[in-house]
Amino acid sequence: MTTSTDTTWYATRVRDLVAANDLADLASHLYTHARLCQDNSEVRAALRPLSRPDVARLVHAMVALRKRGRGRAWAAAELIGQLSRRLPAELTPEQHQALAVYAVREPYALPPGALEVVGRGLAATGPLDPKLAKVLVDRSGESQRLRQLVVELAGPQLDPDDPWAQQLLTELPTLDPAWQRLVAHASTATTARPTAGWSSEASRLLAAIDPAETREVLDRWLAAAARTPHRQPTSANADVLRGLLWLVERCGPEPEQVRRIGGLVESMLRRLPGIGPACPKAANAAVGVLGRVNGEAALAQLARLSARVTYKGTRNEIDKALDARAAAMGIGRDEIEELAVPDYGLTGVGRHEVALGGCRAELLIGSTSATLAWYNESGRQVKSPPAAVRRDHATELADLKGLAKEITGMLAAQAARLDRLFLAQRTWALAAWRQRYLDHPLIGALARRLLWLVDGVPCGWADGALRTVDDTPVTADDDAEVRIWHPIGRPVPEIVGWREWLERHRVVQPFKQAHREVYLLTPAEETTGTYSNRFAGHILRQHQYHALAAIRGWADRLRLMVDDTYPPTARELPRWGLRAEYWVEGIGDEYGDDTTESGTYLRLVTDQVRFYPIAAAQNTSHASGGGYTTERWTGARPADPLPLDQIPPLVFSEIMRDVDLFVGVASVGNDPTWSDGGPAGRYREYWSSYSFGELSATAETRRDLLARLLPRLAVGQQARIDGRFLVVEGDLRTYRIHLGSGNILMSPNDTYLCIVPDRGAGRVGEQQFLPFEGDGMLAVILSKAMLLAKDAEITDPSITRQIGSAG
Repeated sequence: MTTSTDTTWYATRVRDLVAANDLADLASHLYTHARLCQDNSEVRAALRPLSRPDVARLVHAMVALRKRGRGRAWAAAELIGQLSRRLPAELTPEQHQALAVYAVREPYALPPGALEVVGRGLAATGPLDPKLAKVLVDRSGESQRLRQLVVELAGPQLDPDDPWAQQLLTELPTLDPAWQRLVAHASTATTARPTAGWSSEASRLLAAIDPAETREVLDRWLAAAARTPHRQPTSANADVLRGLLWLVERCGPEPEQVRRIGGLVESMLRRLPGIGPACPKAANAAVGVLGRVNGEAALAQLARLSARVTYKGTRNEIDKALDARAAAMGIGRDEIEELAVPDYGLTGVGRHEVALGGCRAELLIGSTSATLAWYNESGRQVKSPPAAVRRDHATELADLKGLAKEITGMLAAQAARLDRLFLAQRTWALAAWRQRYLDHPLIGALARRLLWLVDGVPCGWADGALRTVDDTPVTADDDAEVRIWHPIGRPVPEIVGWREWLERHRVVQPFKQAHREVYLLTPAEETTGTYSNRFAGHILRQHQYHALAAIRGWADRLRLMVDDTYPPTARELPRWGLRAEYWVEGIGDEYGDDTTESGTYLRLVTDQVRFYPIAAAQNTSHASGGGYTTERWTGARPADPLPLDQIPPLVFSEIMRDVDLFVGVASVGNDPTWSDGGPAGRYREYWSSYSFGELSATAETRRDLLARLLPRLAVGQQARIDGRFLVVEGDLRTYRIHLGSGNILMSPNDTYLCIVPDRGAGRVGEQQFLPFEGDGMLAVILSKAMLLAKDAEITDPSITRQIGSAG
């Protein structure tokens, strides 16, 4: 029976049996000819007049035939599944039982909707058969409604290894049954953003619970989820967490909850070894909530995250949210980031005072952090909160400590944003700038540490006023133009003058400005014309380089030891219509020695820096090298690199400064334990040349600053600058500390001394005035110098053994 007439006969027979309501013969006909009926559109049309109860009886009859083991198993099961999509919500006990047995015997035969009907019907009369319950759990990922049923019947299928999930599972049985339904609904948050139907059902379920209880419980779970994860959440956990975030959104989150949501974004983006970000899905959901919630608190979190998040997918979501806010308010992106900075209720620029009983606390904002100073009832400053405060004002104390922590995080984000102003070339009218920057309670603490141009006049804040380098107060009209000061193109006496001014007024800048390195074209770069080899040939630790590149706004892909191509590390500069590229390649041939367990290269070798028009075709190179070329299969026209002398000097300088930073931080030459050259000694020559070679521009700035600071330092009587080195005269030997790498040579014969700095070495700047933040190597060098100046008092055997054996 293969003719079209024969095929039509099957549909005609179905139509006749439906008209006669002969469901028994209809079931036999469909079962017998299932292979030819299952995909027959005429058969489907002939079955359409059946009512849902009739469909239930038909399915029941066909399941009975299936149970008796009649042939055509695959086609018949498919046809039963198709018909089951039209099952009514109400079935007879006999139908429920038959379908339950069928579902257990053939777990994937019924569609999710039919399983839900069976499960709900049987659950209404008593506990489910464990075998059927297992089928429902196994299939719950296929349907939101089925998943919701499973959670209602058996609780959320969460992995308890997530601490927040364990807390939810522990608390849920102690709460009102309405919470079970609410969490069940949260588990169905499988889309990128809540649908109208999801939100409507959430509002209905939330109405059954006291709002105060809802806020308290959700806030508790949210706080637990915001703690940094140490493993990747399962898909089910991630969905429930996303649903909880949407429920918090429906409740109208308080500012503290909004801050928790912002913290959760960063927690879920914590990189796990061999995995990457812990849970971008939850992070993106949290950003979506921040984008939809009105109010300054949500906007502030988006602005903070914009300066801190480097993961591309989530960063794009943050950009979309901020752009949407800016469009809604009719202002530019730069402006909304400025307006988003909260004042945190501070009582003054960079400070906040709180009375707690008879005691007093002052929150003081520095260049990178907020600290608390405490005064007891007699007005005397003490090191820690007085006992009366801890006893009688525990809640206020916790809030104040939380505020200090929040402000510290915001300061780092805002310092990064301010550092981007050099390339943004943003300008303001003086009145607007004063409001958004100079006199803003929070951002003013940073703005008053920086140098500005007011109608072209360089000035800084000191003694309650804007002043020139000779401390003359600056006066200007409210419409005077303000922009950030950059040393490029400024006279050398002016730059030196401002450096002295910072030291005279004890101003610590949040990043290098007066001491900022300036990179001009070298004769070699004028010769090459379109590329710079200034930072070529370096061996960098890939993961450290990758993280630093992201922080500085560069796009970079981790290179794996695979047969694949990769673009160069690149930074787009829309304001200038340019794209900067730093060419790097994986290095090494030994899997395991030169890679992580997942195959990611441990190290890279660097090559050229180039500039292209921002829309130019993308260059790529094989992971292990071979040169960069334009992707031919894209059809894009290859673009020539731009001549370096056509790149604006400010852009060239800032890009080269970034690249210098990458090398200065990520080079294996900085590692004091690599004196043997690393794996098989392959990099001994590079390590030696970098560790004690010529200074980079950053190291030269470090040398100039040390030359000024040494006379005032405790180690100054025993130390001097000698070319590339800080020379320290100890009691036992003389030491030469390289000002670029921090590595050490000691007398006699320039014997190498390996000292691995501890984490505390980077905090020496808190003990000694430095006019800027961010130079960790300077802190390491000073730490080593202070240690070696008293070499006779060193007790660390790993160091004394080296000093004693030199001869």
